[in-house]
Amino acid sequence: MARNIQSLERAAAMLRLLAGGERRLGLSDIASSLGLAKGTAHGILRTLQHEGFVEQDEASGRYQLGAELLRLGTTYLDVHELRARALVWADDLARASGESVYLGVLHQQGVLVVHHVFRPDDSRQVLEIGAMQPLHSTALGKVLSAYDPVAHSEVVDGERKAFTDRTISALDDLEDVLALTRARGYAADVEETWEGVASIAAPIHDRRRMPVGAVGITGAVERIRRDGELRPELIAAVRDCARAVSRDLGAARF
Repeated sequence: MARNIQSLERAAAMLRLLAGGERRLGLSDIASSLGLAKGTAHGILRTLQHEGFVEQDEASGRYQLGAELLRLGTTYLDVHELRARALVWADDLARASGESVYLGVLHQQGVLVVHHVFRPDDSRQVLEIGAMQPLHSTALGKVLSAYDPVAHSEVVDGERKAFTDRTISALDDLEDVLALTRARGYAADVEETWEGVASIAAPIHDRRRMPVGAVGITGAVERIRRDGELRPELIAAVRDCARAVSRDLGAARF
């Protein structure tokens, strides 16, 4: 059986202590409470401080939780709320479109799938929650890159790998696509990431009108398109779903 890493256990105990006790604690208090030598406690605190998880008050020398830890907690809550608000609407979209539905958020240099509804048929499918998708070639990624400045920076500075001969890798061409995405309110991926697969996605906003994610459908090209064009009823269904989730998150009518 794998053994726990002692230094990580001690760091976790330290963070719990700072979260549950007084607002600020001194080195002696922390070391005594956790049964650690001062040198050991100080070394862990310095590492946590370097990573932004702990801050030290210059005047008193006492420690408290850092902004980075609070930011991570807020991000988790935001994603958790986004997924909770989208559950019913994503199910409705899957039934209306007959296709798989994905909910994605920006994570590092890609799109993290935080919710996946299977295509409503009897075909064998694999749950893809936790999977990563590229920003530059997928519909979810294009939506995030078009509306989220951080995602846009990532797609500009990052690698834009050509997955198929349809993948748009040149920055100028991609910028044109992102501008079109903002103009029409949705993005598409027609065999740019996977041969024979097409996707449509739209942005989700919160009460501050900030882009917090994207929702979309994915399926075989012949089902997503008709006569060489994206089916307008599928575009409308995806956009309606995105609007509904946005409203549930407090976004004003748009």
